[in-house]
Amino acid sequence: MKDIQEIREKAVLLGWIAGFLMLISLIWILSQPLQAHYLLRSINNVFINNNDERRVIEYIQKKPGKTSLIGYWYSMYNTKDNMFVFTVFKDGILVPLGAIVSDTGNVREIIPLSAHAVQIFNNLPQSILQMYIKRIEASL
Repeated sequence: MKDIQEIREKAVLLGWIAGFLMLISLIWILSQPLQAHYLLRSINNVFINNNDERRVIEYIQKKPGKTSLIGYWYSMYNTKDNMFVFTVFKDGILVPLGAIVSDTGNVREIIPLSAHAVQIFNNLPQSILQMYIKRIEASL
């Protein structure tokens, strides 16, 4: 009888944990457009603070069924180029970077998107940047 009670308690605990993880996953998925909007505003603030004339204007949704890199795609103002925003893990810190991608699918430029990213950008190994460039170009 005691064994059945222990199994039941463990099953209830497991059910609570599974339900909690499902709730977190659902919230994460449903909040993606809101996160993308706030990231769009942050990117434009970086451009404004750096006296850069470029702007991102719209979040581009992922195409269903196609696996892609972890990041956000944005269209850019007054050009057919897109920007892919992603992070690189360096020295224990996530470094936000943006890749300007031409309409032909080639990465034109990678730019740092925070003050810390500017400091670290020149110290990033070129092999890591080239790896991301190839992955971005291959995902199109």
